Amino acid sequence: MTQNGEGQEALGAAPQVLTFGAPAVGEVLAERYRLEEHVNNDSLGRQLWRGADVVLRRPVAVVLRYPGGDSASEMLSAAVASSRIVHPHLVGVYDAIDESERAYVVREWVDGSSLRDLVSDGPLDPDRAATIACAVADAVAAIHGTGMAHGNIHPGTVLIAADGRVVLADARADEATTTEADLRAIGAILYCALTGYWPHAEAGPTSVPDAIRDSGGNLAAPRQVRGGVPSPLDELTMDLLNPALPVPSADVLVGELGRFEQTSGHPLFMGEDSGFHGFDSAAVAAAAPRPTNRKIVVGIAGLIVIALAGVLGATKVLTGRGDPVPQGGGGKASASAGARSGPITDLKLSADQVRILDDVKGNHNELDTDVKKTVDGDPTTVWRTDQYQGDPNFGTLKSGMGLLFDLGSEKHVVSVKVQLATPGATMELRASSAPPSDTGTYASVTTEGNALKINGADFTLVGEVKQDAGTTVVLPGPPDSPVRYLAIWITKLPPLGGGKYQVGVQDVAVSVQ
Repeated sequence: MTQNGEGQEALGAAPQVLTFGAPAVGEVLAERYRLEEHVNNDSLGRQLWRGADVVLRRPVAVVLRYPGGDSASEMLSAAVASSRIVHPHLVGVYDAIDESERAYVVREWVDGSSLRDLVSDGPLDPDRAATIACAVADAVAAIHGTGMAHGNIHPGTVLIAADGRVVLADARADEATTTEADLRAIGAILYCALTGYWPHAEAGPTSVPDAIRDSGGNLAAPRQVRGGVPSPLDELTMDLLNPALPVPSADVLVGELGRFEQTSGHPLFMGEDSGFHGFDSAAVAAAAPRPTNRKIVVGIAGLIVIALAGVLGATKVLTGRGDPVPQGGGGKASASAGARSGPITDLKLSADQVRILDDVKGNHNELDTDVKKTVDGDPTTVWRTDQYQGDPNFGTLKSGMGLLFDLGSEKHVVSVKVQLATPGATMELRASSAPPSDTGTYASVTTEGNALKINGADFTLVGEVKQDAGTTVVLPGPPDSPVRYLAIWITKLPPLGGGKYQVGVQDVAVSVQ
């Protein structure tokens, strides 16, 4: 179903698949992986098989190519690098084996569909499109956090499982890509999900239809292609595709997209499916139909098409070329009244802008002098709570602890990034423009149901509670109005071992627009 690899390499006919010594159904590779079905081939001549791990008794996908050796080094290097990153939005890679005459990668088999398949039936609702793009950005943030890039983000490598999980697949190792290219590609994914078009001409019979452009070649914005797209989401999409504008980091982008995420409760993927096929067979798949019956207004005044300067750094990367990022993102329509504008920046916070939050039942003596370490920009310094025994919920002694930030004035908060010393905490973001009364280093918290007050001021929950979070937590900011006060409220502590629990906060960064 998915179409991994249909990108720059597929500008002509797909290369012939080498089948000398090709395996047969039932063959067991490496005395472990039984091949059960040859699904299809990709544009690079790789075979995709559905298989089974006979040791762990789980389904797997096997990507196999002939020959092995040096010609397979890119595929194997990408697989090895990918296997080191465990993330809920990345396809798991289990094994990479070179047998000289052939090489193969064994990865997670996921039941569901690709974004390419989904948009063939028409564009997605804006909240679903944002949810998918946000998940991709979250996966990319994990990759970029290792100093590498993905390099192959397109509708065939974005997979939506039957249970709604979004995963990114098929990283490739090549030094010719950049982290910026990944971020531009996320904008292209968002554009594709919103419109059903890909903002770059794709070759191959299974390509997504090319985007609509005016006579000057300028890309039509999503709001010009279909109705119902929120203006801020439309602008974010076009900004990401515009090479004249800088791109935010992946974790900041997660926070920005989180403002538009799905809240309807409907699944991202519905219907029957036999599983991700990894690649679409170019030999049998028909071209995806261009969406019809749309009233399209094209003719964007003042668009400037700027070619993307291919300044390729020596960034160490996971992958190589996939569907290329569009070079004609163009400008955007003028912002609607009241919409956010301007660049996204990190707000510089000082020690006097942060206070410790403690439950009214707490003793208010937990390392108050260390709170400045959460905003010193040094991830090696840590503010820690006391250690609690027997229960991760603060030993059942109180409802939680946290940090209160005074931004100095009301600001549009895009995201709050929290760096923790250990994974496993549960936290939430609260916001208010009402000033809590000043009681020094500490501020007292009272809770009742979902309500939370800080020194008497009501603080509203923003987004969803992050449960069992990793060491890097990105909390989306309030989507509608500016706020002055932010509260990070922690209700569950990570385990230390020996029945003890404690959280350590290394750094907090607030991005504003």
